[in-house]
Amino acid sequence: MENSMSPGSWERMAEWYDAKQGDTGDFWHRTLIDPTFLRVVGDVRGLRVLDLGCGNGYLSRRFSREGAKVVAVDASAPIVQRARGRESHEPLGIEYRVADAARLEFLRDASVDLVACNMALMDMEDAGAAISEVGRVLRRGGRFVASLSHPCFDQGPSSTWLIERFFRSTRVSRKVEKYREPFADEIPWQIAPGQIVTTTGYHRPLSWYAGALRTASLLIQSLEEPSPSQEFVEGSSEGPYVAQIPVHLVIEAVKV
Repeated sequence: MENSMSPGSWERMAEWYDAKQGDTGDFWHRTLIDPTFLRVVGDVRGLRVLDLGCGNGYLSRRFSREGAKVVAVDASAPIVQRARGRESHEPLGIEYRVADAARLEFLRDASVDLVACNMALMDMEDAGAAISEVGRVLRRGGRFVASLSHPCFDQGPSSTWLIERFFRSTRVSRKVEKYREPFADEIPWQIAPGQIVTTTGYHRPLSWYAGALRTASLLIQSLEEPSPSQEFVEGSSEGPYVAQIPVHLVIEAVKV
């Protein structure tokens, strides 16, 4: 089995990831993460929205169709190129940028109404600087909505399900390690049979995120733990487990 890890792993995955996400998000996003994320985002009509860690831009396109003026940013040039290709086929006025989320110099202070960051913070090496930049570009009263792997229950390979089967019942729990200690780990993605690419993910405790948001003048307004849809419960082997223990978190914070 081929196993590849390199600084260009996300670049290598661009074609696969674009196809996986398509125009509506993959199964996990569409049936588990996005319903809660989009409910918290709410009505974007007339807003200037920054889609931070936009991937192939499927949410950027949704926001634009709903009446937002969208700037979309991702650090992976090949995936942004694919998003731009979709824009050329269906022009929606989205401005795509290749940029590090920790350095958004092309955006003026207080120039954005909403920053949406869907399942990307835990992939950012300098998430603290990225959150600081979010605080800088948001206008007062603007909102930051981010979904991420749940810091308490999903640390990548350092966490796992524990399934205990008894005579007439099954007990499900979640095993985590080193919760208080920020650390990096390699996340495996099977992009083809026998071909695994790993990317670096970063675990940080929940208190770390609260502190970074506070430092950036962002006040936590709500925390949501996405519940699986019936489609997810029936269509994923992990569905019944996620119905008991959340593996994702949605944070809404307001610029004060």
